[in-house]
Amino acid sequence: MKLSIVIPVYNERATISEILKRVCATPYEKEIIVVDDGSTDGSREWLRTVKGKDIKVIFHENNMGKGAALRTGFGHVTGDIVIVQDADLEYNPEEYGSLISPIIDGRADVVYGSRFLGGPHRVLFFWHYIGNKFLTLISNIFTNLNLTDMETCYKVFRASLLKRISIKSNRFGFEPEITAKFAKLGCRIYETPISYSGRDYKEGKKITWKDGLAALFYIIRFRFFD
Repeated sequence: MKLSIVIPVYNERATISEILKRVCATPYEKEIIVVDDGSTDGSREWLRTVKGKDIKVIFHENNMGKGAALRTGFGHVTGDIVIVQDADLEYNPEEYGSLISPIIDGRADVVYGSRFLGGPHRVLFFWHYIGNKFLTLISNIFTNLNLTDMETCYKVFRASLLKRISIKSNRFGFEPEITAKFAKLGCRIYETPISYSGRDYKEGKKITWKDGLAALFYIIRFRFFD
């Protein structure tokens, strides 16, 4: 199966070249769709120099948010399996094999890579951990799922689902939105442990408590409304 790896980028000049190198090194038939979301730190200029038959780079003129960048990227998917890959180095492309395995062998339509199922991870913020667990709990209540990590970047799914899902969220509301829509469709969802090399705000982390509050709104909104 062909993988479509969608990478939203916003001000990731320090890591974008390395993550592309790691994604390109994975031993799969693939296309890499990079969406620069109005970067101002040199990421945009560097991406204009990127060449490769399997790499497509798309530019937003203004910063619109992660959800908007993914929506743009999904519109260019031609593969069989979609992988959402952040442009930092928090998530390891070497783990694609375990992420796509339940889909390839026919068990799953969707796979979430969970940071809370025992994989090695960098020790960071206690309140971020509590926030993630709380949002996952509330999401589970409204979707009747038993996920351990709704907010994970690694969401992998059959590309055919894109014909049945329309992403509305522009920012980090993407995570609860797509989870709610997978649940409404009755998708077979699996989780698999992943490693996590988290970063702090000095290293470029962008999500804040405001995004956590917004996620609560989106969990409720997309349970009852599209």
